[in-house]
Amino acid sequence: MAKDHEPRLDPESNSGQPHSTSSISTFSIQYRAKGRQPSSSSFTSLLSIASEASSVDDRPEWFLKDTSVQFQKTPAEQDPAVGFFYTPRTLTILSTMLLFLVYVALTPEFNDTVSNVKIGIAASIVVFCVFGMLQFRDSLLLRPHPALWRVVLSFGVVYQLFLVFLLFQNKHDARLLFTYIDPSLGVPLPEKSYGDACDLNYENIKDQVFDVFTLAHAVGWFCKALILRDYTFCWILSVMFEVMEYSLSHQLNNFDECWWDHWILDVLVCNWLGIYLGVKTCEYFEMKQYSWQGLAEIPTLKGKMKRTMQQFTPKSWTKFEWDSTKSFKSYATVIFILTMLLICELNAFYLKSLLWLPPAHPINITRIFSYFMFGIPGVRETYQYLHDVNCKRIGPQAWLLISSLATEVLIVYKFGQGEFSEPAPVAVIYFWIAFLTLLTVYPFYQFYLLPKYQELKIKQKLR
Repeated sequence: MAKDHEPRLDPESNSGQPHSTSSISTFSIQYRAKGRQPSSSSFTSLLSIASEASSVDDRPEWFLKDTSVQFQKTPAEQDPAVGFFYTPRTLTILSTMLLFLVYVALTPEFNDTVSNVKIGIAASIVVFCVFGMLQFRDSLLLRPHPALWRVVLSFGVVYQLFLVFLLFQNKHDARLLFTYIDPSLGVPLPEKSYGDACDLNYENIKDQVFDVFTLAHAVGWFCKALILRDYTFCWILSVMFEVMEYSLSHQLNNFDECWWDHWILDVLVCNWLGIYLGVKTCEYFEMKQYSWQGLAEIPTLKGKMKRTMQQFTPKSWTKFEWDSTKSFKSYATVIFILTMLLICELNAFYLKSLLWLPPAHPINITRIFSYFMFGIPGVRETYQYLHDVNCKRIGPQAWLLISSLATEVLIVYKFGQGEFSEPAPVAVIYFWIAFLTLLTVYPFYQFYLLPKYQELKIKQKLR
């Protein structure tokens, strides 16, 4: 689990604002106005203040404020026992990495070209992630360590670059590319439909309940609840995904399911269980009293072990209040995030179908887990940007998450040319026309016509 990062304000500033370097000139003018010259010790103290101010002012604008409790000291200052893990080790890690590369350069070469390419690419990714861990800026998340989320951001950059590379390939070459990763790939996937046997009997129910993807549904919605932190939002997303499956079942056989599989097994059982447990977990972290002790302050070994495990829980917790009906901005925010999450889900099905990747293949599992890790800081930064007036630009994790999803959509569109020839059913077209019309009319009524009517009614009463 992750935790929201807090800004560090100068403890000597009563206003809570960082010092600026203009303090030096102001100090000098005041001294000269009194006929005195500032001493060298005074300048030394001012330079120290300016140096501290510059480190605060260099923080990104989107990082200036959080809704949680502010703290004044770094983790190393709060608990010297763990100071080693929060002290910069850039030169040490650089030396270690270079020694490893020297070892590689001096060892005998492999004669297997494919193995050399795989190892070289993997090593390049690791080196880039190490650089990102040391040099990228922090996100809003602190636990278990800010370096973890810098690695997540680094891997997100690698994934986005891979998607851009894949976008410039044709469909055949893209499938061939994955055979270099796993020679068993590159074979068309077998057609599988879940809507062939829809009778409510023991055999059919058993086949669906004990399917491996039933557990995956529950786990997936548990993770989504941890990301969104809102019960209603998760339920809307759950129902909308089933609607998307209905709407696109003419393109992918995986979406062709029985009615009871859609609404009973998926929505009311698996999805509900995952959402319920996820929201209860969020409520636990929301109500929990956060009072952290350093390891050096804990006398017993059991207490130290417990504190170590708590490092993997949030530092504090920010409740998400989306308030989609209170303003047009909140309404548009919810629609946008809902759309992005639906696209993320649909991309998984379309990419595995177009690139011939079996559902249980490690590549698909890695993608799903990666988007979970991308989504934790990405949605958190999006929420901060849209609900905090002091946040001037969207965070890097959110920016990269949107970019990756959009690039995947372009890949699906490009590789999907000629793959899905069957037209959409007329009922599906009519439904989406009515649904999109409702999405457009509702905000016009809620945020424009209704306030105008209420304002007019108040004026009539005053008369």
